[in-house]
Amino acid sequence: MHVNLSFNHSTTILKLWQKENTVTSEKIERFTVGRDREMDLHLAEFDVLGNLAHAMMLETIGLLTADDLAALRVELIEIYAQIQQGEFIIEEGVEDVHSQVELMLTRKLGDIGKKIHSGRSRNDQVLVDMKLYTRDRLFQVVQAAEKLFNVLISKSEEHKNDLLPGYTHLQIAMPSSFGLWFGAYAEGLIDDVIQLNAAYRLANRNPLGSGAGYGSSFPLNRAMTTELLGFEGMHHNVVYAQMSRGRTEQAALTAISSLAATVSRLAMDVCLYNSQNFSFIVLPDDLTTGSSIMPHKKNPDVAELLRAKTNRMKALPMEITMVLSNLPSGYHRDMQLLKEILMPAFDEILDCLDIAAFMLENMKVKQNLLDDPKYDLLFSVERVNELVINGVPFRDAYRQVGAEIGDGSYVAPRELKHTHEGSIGNLQNDLIKARMTQELARFEFEKVEKALKNLV
Repeated sequence: MHVNLSFNHSTTILKLWQKENTVTSEKIERFTVGRDREMDLHLAEFDVLGNLAHAMMLETIGLLTADDLAALRVELIEIYAQIQQGEFIIEEGVEDVHSQVELMLTRKLGDIGKKIHSGRSRNDQVLVDMKLYTRDRLFQVVQAAEKLFNVLISKSEEHKNDLLPGYTHLQIAMPSSFGLWFGAYAEGLIDDVIQLNAAYRLANRNPLGSGAGYGSSFPLNRAMTTELLGFEGMHHNVVYAQMSRGRTEQAALTAISSLAATVSRLAMDVCLYNSQNFSFIVLPDDLTTGSSIMPHKKNPDVAELLRAKTNRMKALPMEITMVLSNLPSGYHRDMQLLKEILMPAFDEILDCLDIAAFMLENMKVKQNLLDDPKYDLLFSVERVNELVINGVPFRDAYRQVGAEIGDGSYVAPRELKHTHEGSIGNLQNDLIKARMTQELARFEFEKVEKALKNLV
């Protein structure tokens, strides 16, 4: 089959990699650029930050004059302001955000704008943008997780005396409480925050100066750009700096998938507990939807969609794994597709965390649930322990209670005496909160915030 490749000779905007008098097929350009221009709008502010740090470093090694740097700073800060105001665009015919920023600088400053790419490749430029972007978005996810944690702890304290059936194998097992239930998910979020911290630390290393993956003959000061951008440290080996692309995204999505699993399980509980068969909680009317045919329905669509969205996010690390499969060292264009996996995932998890917190804040719990005789068997272990305290060996007490249940003489002892750490009567929420505070402090967000504030 003959394929006609048409060429566009009318454009006057050269790509960063393009030589004079060379033109790429429109068909090939459309395929290779893909959704990059759309995704790159998320990177715009970080591209400017990377440019500012790189320009300041270039001035110290004599590749820019003080006047060059002053002019570049004025224009870059103006572009940054446009981005913050939502006025920045990537023009038609411009390949990506890096090209757009350099084009804007060159239009205003001429040759000075062309100098800013010295000692840099688009490879390390996009990589530093992705590191800064991922670090920033992980910060937002941590904040959202902390908000959900605080709601869960507050609900746990509010309902610590409201008992709830505990289940194993979806059969009634032992007494629980809403305090335990809310608190369990709160503590689970701490483990998710630990994984977020691991991802954050991988994102918080500077690749700038690695060039195309093999460094530069210019005497670049990579320690300076590391400090200017608030990074914890640099990727020392320039080859590994490029190889870190993909690993950073995979770590971020692994942490997101862990967080998603926690929210998914919580959403499933809400779906169960809201049903008439369980009837442990009440979702207000404005949090539910109805049926087109059954007038009695109050469907927990919010919880169901939370479950579906977060279940889907569990697969994201595998998507990254498959893109990276069998790649040798060095940069490959395959990695462009990582943006399309990572960026929407941040939006999705932030939306899910926000709606989960809103749902829990407005949820009502039912009291005195365990007064119902159908829950008598929940207290069988309490009866066993009662006999043990009176001197009956545990195994004999177990058999005796089993016999009482069998012959109908069993009477449920509803007075609970749970006092050990983490039990119904001793939730230890203060210690759980202290542990979360400790884990949050490990991020050192203030250092990053201070560095970036100084930069702009």
